Amino acid sequence: MRTMYRTLENDLHRFARSIARHRQEADDLVQLALEKALANPGIAGLPVHKQRAWFFRVMKNQLIDERRREKRVTGWEEEYDFPIREQALSPVEVTDLLSSLSDEQRDIVFKRYWIGLTSQEIGSQLGLPPATVRYKLSRAVKQLRKKLEE
Repeated sequence: MRTMYRTLENDLHRFARSIARHRQEADDLVQLALEKALANPGIAGLPVHKQRAWFFRVMKNQLIDERRREKRVTGWEEEYDFPIREQALSPVEVTDLLSSLSDEQRDIVFKRYWIGLTSQEIGSQLGLPPATVRYKLSRAVKQLRKKLEE
């Protein structure tokens, strides 16, 4: 496996950088492809040109999957957007509004709307799955909307 990687290393990184947004994303694509190759030992027995094609296909499919996932999650999160800043509330009113939430909900709302983190990033910080973060965020937004209506 090591010799296969060394043979294809330059081609893999060049291809990944050509399809990715930035270098880190390209490195992630190469790493994920290598992990899949380790799980599929039959790749080592293929000719070099077929190995290269296999790696390129795996990286391209991974990138497509990631972009689709981002689009789906971003679209979902925009449905629950709660622009507190556009409500023309004073800082005291915002503090009072947020005090009606639990500490965890307040933390999630703060990270989403003031810092601008995604549910994936918030989840990794809090040790929660992104779906749980989105659920808790939607519950917090509903609670804030109800409080604003009062």
